[in-house]
Amino acid sequence: MSDSPVNLTAGLPETVLPPSSREVAQRLNDALVAPVEQRRASVAAVVADNPKLLEGWAELGDLAGDDVEAYAYYRVGYHRGLDALRANGWRGSGYVRWRHPTNRGFLRALDGLRRSAEAIGEVEEEERCDHFLHQLEPDWDRRL
Repeated sequence: MSDSPVNLTAGLPETVLPPSSREVAQRLNDALVAPVEQRRASVAAVVADNPKLLEGWAELGDLAGDDVEAYAYYRVGYHRGLDALRANGWRGSGYVRWRHPTNRGFLRALDGLRRSAEAIGEVEEEERCDHFLHQLEPDWDRRL
């Protein structure tokens, strides 16, 4: 008999994205409390300096002036998020849970892409995003 432990997995793997630096997180927080008329430009400046900042892309989508602009921001956040997930071990399946704050930028971008796709009539994309969102986070509809 071997002395090596047996590794058992309990279902699908879970990916947790790493946090942004404190400095970048603080810059985004500061931009989000800028006066309303400056907020979008303030967030855009942070994202321009940190284009991998998923939370920033999701915020830009939320601050967009129309559905097409929102769609573009959310789509960039979604694709940047897929890159980040793959760089952190995700292999196309497994969970990306909302309970981990560092995953929220990606999940918000994916949900924003779903909503904006619906708003511009991209029904197939809206359905794909909805399905993917629920695969990654089965509790999506019950999250707080």
